[in-house]
Amino acid sequence: MSDKPAVLFLCVKNGGKSQMALGLFAHYAGDRATSWSGGSQPGEALSAGAVAAMAEVGIDITHEHPKRWTDSQLQEADVIVTMGCGDACPYIPGKRYEDWAIEPGPSEAQRDEIDGRVRALMESIGLEPGPSVIPA
Repeated sequence: MSDKPAVLFLCVKNGGKSQMALGLFAHYAGDRATSWSGGSQPGEALSAGAVAAMAEVGIDITHEHPKRWTDSQLQEADVIVTMGCGDACPYIPGKRYEDWAIEPGPSEAQRDEIDGRVRALMESIGLEPGPSVIPA
């Protein structure tokens, strides 16, 4: 892993879970890491529930849009996090993968679960996440 780790969050539509993960990771990591998100079948727009859930904790993800991951991102990523894209998610030998099975449900519950996973991921790659944005 380089001095500046890179993480790629993948799902199907790239409008909800992977966008929340990207928003949380980018918030906690700042310029200490690089991060992207992408989908296997990107949707038309971000999930309104995901946007609202993130706004509740002060993170604005409205500047993002659903998109497909790129080969460049796959090659540059130190960690690839998959969230339900199954066989459509690419496999690159030698890359570190984490599969996050996030249960369907309200966006707030998903956000809170993703927050814990993002914070644990950051610690595992040597980045201190700082205080959580999720109210106790």
